[in-house]
Amino acid sequence: MSGYRKLSRTSAQRKALLRNQVTALLYRGHIVTTEAKAKEVAKIAEGLIALAVREKDNFETVTVTAKVPKKDAEGKRVKEVQDGKKVTVYLEEQKEIKKDSPSRLHARRKMNKVFYPVVEVPAAGKGRKKGTKKIDMAQKMFDEIAPKYATRNGGYTRIVKIAQRPGDGAMKVLLELV
Repeated sequence: MSGYRKLSRTSAQRKALLRNQVTALLYRGHIVTTEAKAKEVAKIAEGLIALAVREKDNFETVTVTAKVPKKDAEGKRVKEVQDGKKVTVYLEEQKEIKKDSPSRLHARRKMNKVFYPVVEVPAAGKGRKKGTKKIDMAQKMFDEIAPKYATRNGGYTRIVKIAQRPGDGAMKVLLELV
């Protein structure tokens, strides 16, 4: 007996399906799927949330000096002429950054093996590339999801049965974060 459901798919198709559904669940907070898929997705999502909860405070804040290009009112880089060449003017700024510990970095890389890239499109700019932004799902796990479940020992997801699907009679369920 295998330790997982095969979902009538090849291994590559199954991994892609589960990665997609785990990403959607943790990005949106809920998905509607079949019962068998929901049980597999919940297993993976619970492990990722437990990993994020364990490593959420495992970093140190470091102050670094960064060279940032000086920009004018329109947002373009300011250039000045030196020795007959146009050269960008840089300013030095102090920035606070989070430096991951090795175990948190390992957790981030494990999460990134599962998550697909998520691009958020604003409602006003549907169909346009301008205004879109990439969501760092691992960072979202550490900053938003892990603090929410810090006091909880497992049981981060809930499966609610909805109805049978008209086509094949498979049980549809709502898989959501508690």
